[in-house]
Amino acid sequence: MKTPKSFPHQSQSLPGQQHKMYPTPDIIRENYKGSKKLHNKIALITGGDSGIGRSVAVHFAREGANVAIIYLSEDNDAKKTKEMVENEGQKCLLIKGDLKEENFSSFAVDKCVSEFNGLNILVNNAAIQFSKDSVEEISTEQLRKTFETNIYPYFFIVRRALDYLSEGDTIIHTSSVTAYRGSEHLLDYSSTKGAIVSFTRSLSKSLAKKNIRVNGIAPGPIWTPLIPATFDDVTEFGQDTPLGRAGQPSELGPAYVFLASEDSSYMTGQFIHINGGEIIGS
Repeated sequence: MKTPKSFPHQSQSLPGQQHKMYPTPDIIRENYKGSKKLHNKIALITGGDSGIGRSVAVHFAREGANVAIIYLSEDNDAKKTKEMVENEGQKCLLIKGDLKEENFSSFAVDKCVSEFNGLNILVNNAAIQFSKDSVEEISTEQLRKTFETNIYPYFFIVRRALDYLSEGDTIIHTSSVTAYRGSEHLLDYSSTKGAIVSFTRSLSKSLAKKNIRVNGIAPGPIWTPLIPATFDDVTEFGQDTPLGRAGQPSELGPAYVFLASEDSSYMTGQFIHINGGEIIGS
């Protein structure tokens, strides 16, 4: 099988899910230089064991933050993320569990705060997707699982995190290009990503008076373990973008740093579109 073309910055093989991918996702560019933008900050990242979440964790660490990541089951991937964060000189807490469970979501926030004595940055990122060709093929079980995984935990985690977040802290949500232009193969997934956009915008208004900023990233086709796990044929993945290729997680991480730091102090309720050049109406 051919591999997707034009992947920049290829990295070495990784354990867990990612070792099956070729080329393996690039997490952070070697020439990315941290400047202590997140010095002494505490970040909690859902879905931080691989792909975009791993990239966010490592970028945050290079900028001086300690990181807690929540993951479902991929122990090897989570341990690799922890190793990469610690190689940046920062601490990393691994929290394993199912975010669909409200009690676990609350526990995970409390665990992070207990370990690091605070919380400053919340990144809701975990998601699943199942490719189906028509709405008739989407079972009620799949529909529930997609919504309960992709949007319910955003509410659960935010509700608990607000017990600890204070003025100047930030919340960042991962949506998708599919929220804006739809996807005939990912009807339930794109619906949850649209819900994330609306939740982000509404929450930003709710928290503006507290000076807690809420923004998001809407990625296009990014080469992560979710892609080969979802689609049988990935040879053309991302090649219909204007740039003609899929993106790498390393091309998203710096945007999360921007939204987490004072650099974006006059932004709330906004989404950054990192999608290979597709023009999106907001």
